[in-house]
Amino acid sequence: MSVVALPVGGHTVPLGVAVDRFLDRFGASQAGTRLAYAETLGRLRAVAGDGSSTATLTPEVFERVMARWDTAAANTFNKHRAALCSFAAYARRQEWLIDDPARRLERRKTTRTRDRAVPAARLERLFVDERCALRERVLWRMLYETCARAEEVLALDVPDLDCEFRRALVVEKGGDRAYVHWATPTARLLPRLLRGREQGPVFLADRRAPRGGRRAVADDDVDPGTGRGRLSYPRAEYLFKQASKLHDPHGVGYTLHQLRHSGLTHLAAAGRSAAELQAKSRHRHLGTLGIYVALGEATAARITAEADPHRRRRR
Repeated sequence: MSVVALPVGGHTVPLGVAVDRFLDRFGASQAGTRLAYAETLGRLRAVAGDGSSTATLTPEVFERVMARWDTAAANTFNKHRAALCSFAAYARRQEWLIDDPARRLERRKTTRTRDRAVPAARLERLFVDERCALRERVLWRMLYETCARAEEVLALDVPDLDCEFRRALVVEKGGDRAYVHWATPTARLLPRLLRGREQGPVFLADRRAPRGGRRAVADDDVDPGTGRGRLSYPRAEYLFKQASKLHDPHGVGYTLHQLRHSGLTHLAAAGRSAAELQAKSRHRHLGTLGIYVALGEATAARITAEADPHRRRRR
């Protein structure tokens, strides 16, 4: 008597096709999310194989995928875990899966640092460090002065810039568009970076973009003059982390998001009102703005010094 295995789901597709369909759901306004998910799912495709059936995904496969980030920070581990969980939920809705292969992946506990702002003097030394390329220094300055999200600034094209009024039109979360504004240091550096370019991404990658195959990119993400693609978030984050290690006394380095956090925190320390900070950050609710503008270690050090009874006082 022969035994016929029951079908795993109503229908199934190859893993590579399933991943592509999942990522295609993210539009231009969610480019950062798409890039983050693509990194994790690229690892899944390498482990399980593009041609394997999506229905054959198991908890063991997902555990082998996550082994790559087993020694990473908790936030990094949780980010990749969330990508796998999201893909598994999507595959189950499409009836390509019955069981949840992500069910064994436990979220790791994170320890939040109360003050994530980088001291302004330390940032200034990083911004003028000639060991760093012009592209990176312009990006870091713009993120700090605009207090914009890194995904928003990296998605900018040259026509989005309004250099006369020192502003740029970015695509926010959800697809809305809004202006972000920069100061004199960014205004002085931008013309050197653009070199007369009128089209293409503002921040370009080092290499020419592939025009065919699985790694081909959209035409809007390629500079028509040089053929270079748009600088990706993971690459920009890596370069900033490596450069900032040289200025971090702990040797850990900083993240691109800390530039936004630092900009808002320094404005709050300078006495800007909550309404002004909300206009700068474009947060819809003041409650979510609070985590960025809580006065931290620098303020504690200043008021301690000012209250020191043994400090020298000037008349």
